[in-house]
Amino acid sequence: MNIEKKKRNQLRFALLLGTFSALGPFTIDMYLPSFPEIVAQFGTTASLVQLSLTACLLGLGLGQLVMGTLSDVHGRRKPLLICMILYLAASFTCALAPNIEFFIVVRFLQGFAASAGIVISRAIVRDVYNGHELTKFFSLLMLVSNLAPLVAPVVGSGIISFTTWVGVFVVLGLIGIFLSIMTTWKLDETLPVEQRVPSNFMQVLRNFKSLLKDPQFAGYALAQGIMIAGVFAYVSGTPFIYQNIYGASPQLFAILFGSNGISLIIGSQIVGRLTHRVSERSFLLTGLLLAGCSSAAVLLAALVHGPLWALVIPLFFFVASIGMTATASFSLAMEHQSHVAGSAAALLGLIPFILGAVVSPLVGIAGEHTAVPLGVIILSTSVIALLAYLGLVRRPRKERAA
Repeated sequence: MNIEKKKRNQLRFALLLGTFSALGPFTIDMYLPSFPEIVAQFGTTASLVQLSLTACLLGLGLGQLVMGTLSDVHGRRKPLLICMILYLAASFTCALAPNIEFFIVVRFLQGFAASAGIVISRAIVRDVYNGHELTKFFSLLMLVSNLAPLVAPVVGSGIISFTTWVGVFVVLGLIGIFLSIMTTWKLDETLPVEQRVPSNFMQVLRNFKSLLKDPQFAGYALAQGIMIAGVFAYVSGTPFIYQNIYGASPQLFAILFGSNGISLIIGSQIVGRLTHRVSERSFLLTGLLLAGCSSAAVLLAALVHGPLWALVIPLFFFVASIGMTATASFSLAMEHQSHVAGSAAALLGLIPFILGAVVSPLVGIAGEHTAVPLGVIILSTSVIALLAYLGLVRRPRKERAA
């Protein structure tokens, strides 16, 4: 009975932290279906509305760096609560924006505030768990948060079917209110005062420097970041490839895109379920090799202009490999960073955004009617991630001897 109660409590805890972690994807994806309506409302251009998305992504990336560090100094609850209040205020302000320029600025603030949900929820996981339990719980967290990119556009479409785009931001504001209440009443502080780092800017810089100079942390962080950058390329490239090259309908595209979202969940859950039998390093290496093989198949299919299924199947396995590598590398990178968990989680969150911003525009470098750049990019990210892991991560002598 106690075991069942522990499992229920763990699931509730994962749902709560998963909701915080999913705030980023909801903030990014939920308003995408309302782009044309926002263009008409403000009498602006599509590029300026897309700039609001860029501003949000920038806020999410920079915010993780700042809020992760502050959570190491001031604890987890206080920065998280402040950001949730800022988030709800920014969301309602977006709904009242008088022009596109103001909207873009507030979207940056909204993304910045949402970043706290991502980075601090991950730091909390490291505060509470370690070893295989850390991997297992993080895979559960990934299950919850990975549902957000699948659900958010559907929810956004449903909202604008009976109201305007303003309703999307009202709903996001209500989510901010809910999370503020949860932070106040349901979330305990997980970082004791004696374990917090000094409020010293130079010390913060030294913490980041020590993390980046740690070969194992750098290897895991780069492997994860480079692989997720490949996902950014996949996300930005497949809408054009499936619909423009292969003539897929929007409905078929949604099905194919959603199935790969499911593969991401499958990959992360395999790691969580089997972590007591198979080491995280083995899962990480397996995921990297799977990514290399599947991305090579994507490139081959693109070069010979194979049928649609010849792209869809290897992309399914490529995205599944991301679920494996992201879960395993996060657990391994955070394992020995309990003293600076917020800063470590911040770097793990920031690196994919930076690399993704660099990689995503390259998918369309040869135009919208070829899939070759996508194949080249995801194969390159897979190979470079594998080299980063092999070149920087060193197995302890005892493990090598075993």
